[in-house]
Amino acid sequence: MVSATLKSPVETPPKRSFRAQMHLAREDAIITAVNRLLAEKGFEAMTVDEVAAEVGIAKASLYKHFPSKEDLAAAAMVRVMDRARAFLDQLASEQAGAAPIDQLKAVARWTMEVQLAGEMPSLPSENSSLRAALNTNKAYVDGLMEVSDRLGAWITDAQADGSLGAALPPIAVLYTLYARACDPVLGFLRGSGQYSNEEIIEMVLSTCFDGLRSR
Repeated sequence: MVSATLKSPVETPPKRSFRAQMHLAREDAIITAVNRLLAEKGFEAMTVDEVAAEVGIAKASLYKHFPSKEDLAAAAMVRVMDRARAFLDQLASEQAGAAPIDQLKAVARWTMEVQLAGEMPSLPSENSSLRAALNTNKAYVDGLMEVSDRLGAWITDAQADGSLGAALPPIAVLYTLYARACDPVLGFLRGSGQYSNEEIIEMVLSTCFDGLRSR
C-alpha cells in the first residue's frame, strides 16, 4: 500500500489594501527625501518643512507618519543600516574566501560610492538629539551591532594575517572605516573638478589603508 505524503498548503501573505500600499509608498518617499537632505545639509540644518515640501505633502500629514524630526532622521539611518547589511550579505556571497583586507576595502569603497551619490546621511554630532534617539531605536542599534560585528571579524582576521597593523585597537580601525561614510575629503576633491568619482575613491582608499608615507 502506497501512502501519500500530505503537504501543508503554502500560505500566501495577505494582500495589502490600496490604502496601505499608498501609506507605505508615501513613507518611502519621505525617507528618501530625508536621506537626501541629511546627506546634503546634516541633521541640525534640515527642517521638517523642507521634507514636507520636497515630498509635496502638508507638515501635518508628515507627522502622521513620523511624529518628530528625530524619528524622520532615525528612519533614514535605519534604511542605511539595512542597505549596509544587504551589501555585506552580497559581498560574503560573491567574494567568499577573499582576503579580509579586501573585504574591508570593498566595504570602504561602497560607503564612499553611496556618499558621492548623495545617499549617505551625515552622522549626528555627539551632542545631537538624534544621537539620543538612535540609541533607543532598536532597529538601528541591532543593525549597527550586526554590521560592527561582521566588520570586526574581518578586522581581527586582517590583523592576524599581517595585512593590518596589529598594534591598532580593532575599534579604532572600525571607527576609521565608519568615518569614510562621511569623509569631507570626498566632497573637497569632487568640488575641485579635477578628478572622477572613481579616482577620488582610489585616492582616499590609498590614504586610508596605505597611509601617507612614501613607499
